Amino acid sequence: MNQLRWRKSSFSEPGSDTCVEIASSSTSASHLRESADPATVITTTRPALRALLASVKAGQLDGLAG
Repeated sequence: MNQLRWRKSSFSEPGSDTCVEIASSSTSASHLRESADPATVITTTRPALRALLASVKAGQLDGLAG
């Protein structure tokens, strides 16, 4: 996955190493990682990522952390 071009979230603080990054591959997959742990990558489909982002934006996942 070293060939992936990672992009930081627009909500990341400038110069911070704690942000979410996303990359797309030619296989129509989307990849997510936390910049503080770049070796751990979650790979998913683009429709599943769109559904996750819509849920986050709608606040449907708020309060799930314990």
